[in-house]
Amino acid sequence: MSPAITILGKTVWDLPPLILHPFNERIAPSTLLESSKAALMLSGLIPNEGAEPDDLKRRFLSGRYAEMRMLFFLGKDVFRWIDQCVEWAQRVPEFAAMEIRRQSFAGLLTKDPPEAVKEKLVRWGVVDYVSIFSRAIGMNAVFVSPPAFETLNEEFLRNYHRYPDFLYRCYMESEPYESLPSTNFRFTLYASGEYSRMLESQWGGDAAG
Repeated sequence: MSPAITILGKTVWDLPPLILHPFNERIAPSTLLESSKAALMLSGLIPNEGAEPDDLKRRFLSGRYAEMRMLFFLGKDVFRWIDQCVEWAQRVPEFAAMEIRRQSFAGLLTKDPPEAVKEKLVRWGVVDYVSIFSRAIGMNAVFVSPPAFETLNEEFLRNYHRYPDFLYRCYMESEPYESLPSTNFRFTLYASGEYSRMLESQWGGDAAG
């Protein structure tokens, strides 16, 4: 990986917005909670309430699988944004001689996002955004769709987060790229519903004008 860009001076470029869509998953809100509870029961940290070990293991692994799918779909949004950024960068003459690749924007998101983006993520309750985004990228670097539950080894599901961590590192090290500092590159983060409402408001204002 090449050093961070220093030749851009104080110029700031606005990247396309990163829009995150809700997960179109038929997952009951209690699934992840039940998974965490089952894990505590299996480890003996809380009473098992008479539940059978096999049922507790099923609940635990189902929650892990749900988490993995959520990361995958988050990664689809992230990769869509990365592709938009790459297409944008290809039209900027100043970047013609630079190795600005998909990893450049992946690194910007995970290592040095703009302060406004970090603050918004924290307001959403996403404190460990580095791990979440890097794992989402790692999953999408390998899979074009989430693997089916029955195709996954139990040990993988128990510790699935370790694998996308490694896949992310492999992805970032797969080719040389320029690091993009948030002092020169900024973008805005939106939930899809929020972004739609903003557009509707703008269109309404334009119509009124």
